[in-house]
Amino acid sequence: MGNVIDIDSKALDFIKQRGGILTVRLSPRHGCCGGLAKVAIAEANPPADSSLYQCHRYQNITLFIDPALIGQGLSLNVEGWWKLRHLYMEGSPLLQP
Repeated sequence: MGNVIDIDSKALDFIKQRGGILTVRLSPRHGCCGGLAKVAIAEANPPADSSLYQCHRYQNITLFIDPALIGQGLSLNVEGWWKLRHLYMEGSPLLQP
């Protein structure tokens, strides 16, 4: 998908099966001693507030992506089996707040 994000064909099928909408966003992760990092995650659902994201169309899916994650070399894949399948990011940057 150009330089926005790379989406594996199996992940693309997974997203289409779940309605064709993908949100890639930063999710805060708290450390045991008060540290905080934001990790890129992918969800096959629309964002709560789409005005905070850039919207892209790609092979019949709608991608909402946090502008800070565009062009960061992210790759989206799917893993697991049957009902335990889920999306995962590779090359995810950890961003300090």
